[in-house]
Amino acid sequence: MKKIGIFLLCLCMCILPVKAETLNLAPNSGAMILIEASTRQVINGVNEQEKMYPASTTKIMSMILLFEAINSKKISFDDMVTTSAYAASMGGSQIYLEENEQMSVYDMFKSVAIGSANDCIVALGEYIAGTNDEFVKMMNEKAKELKLVNTHFANATGLHDDNHYTCALDLATMAAYLIEIGGDKLLETTSTVETYVREDTDKKFWLVNTNKLLNAYSGIDGLKTGYTKEAGYCLVATAQRDGLRLIGVVLKEPTPKQRNSEMAQILDYGFNLYESRYVYHQGDLVTTLEVNDSEIKETNLYAKNDITYISKKGEAYEPSYNIRILKNQAPLFTNETVAMLDLHSEDGKVQSYDLVILEDIPKLKFSQKVIRDFQKMWQ
Repeated sequence: MKKIGIFLLCLCMCILPVKAETLNLAPNSGAMILIEASTRQVINGVNEQEKMYPASTTKIMSMILLFEAINSKKISFDDMVTTSAYAASMGGSQIYLEENEQMSVYDMFKSVAIGSANDCIVALGEYIAGTNDEFVKMMNEKAKELKLVNTHFANATGLHDDNHYTCALDLATMAAYLIEIGGDKLLETTSTVETYVREDTDKKFWLVNTNKLLNAYSGIDGLKTGYTKEAGYCLVATAQRDGLRLIGVVLKEPTPKQRNSEMAQILDYGFNLYESRYVYHQGDLVTTLEVNDSEIKETNLYAKNDITYISKKGEAYEPSYNIRILKNQAPLFTNETVAMLDLHSEDGKVQSYDLVILEDIPKLKFSQKVIRDFQKMWQ
């Protein structure tokens, strides 16, 4: 068993490339990328950093801000949102909200995730940020926080604006983060093929998922389609098989059929060639931590969640990682994150995982410190 104190412990191993030789898996698209979701390792990409129009895949960022507001308890899915005149005026995909109509946050989210409703995402943005302009400002601030390389938003919907753009790499990054914070609630909704809103009213509206791969590709459970004349047909898709979750992005496809066909080809490539492997399972003992200012001199560190990486099937591959100590001064508390395991991919990206303790560690009392110091004097 390894012991670590306040200093950084580097456990270096051989690291082999993850990104394969670039293949154009979507030759009809303007850009494409395939990544693994949890580590965000790039498996394949073509023109992935090129500036493109995203159409309604924009709503991935809009939904990020929604889930952050939900998770922070700023709002709840049960809140009722009143539709403004501006939200009701949105064109494109919509559920035809009327000014002053009220609908729950969840029903509006469902309308966005399944039916790409522009009126609902604007209403939600106003509810979260106060105004539409402030919500768009939040979107751009979040883009900087996520270190997106080529993204700027002019609206929450994806309706065309020359100053509204992103790239395939940024969309994949956004999608990975949205899945991380949205969890099962997100994927249960984005994988719904059809449902209703206003079901018990005379304005009952049938939502049909715009992602037609849900009926055609095994393991797919999201995420967002898009189309405008300028953007072409766009798709950000995610699927999971045997513990491996992939995210694919295609932009500027000429037809929905080619968009879906090439996305299936991209995902097939990833699932056929790659697999997910464990560094540690959730709850595994990783190492021990030396503790200061306590009668308890050391404690065990455990993986809070699964720690995984991907590699080509049949290849011997182990990643490099290091452990960063965040806190080793008592008091420490059960389930507190006191260290991070940083897992390094071959493309330079780092995925960090929480390491926790499973016991309370009290701080030395004053009298205990006096006795300790006295004993040291006579050693």
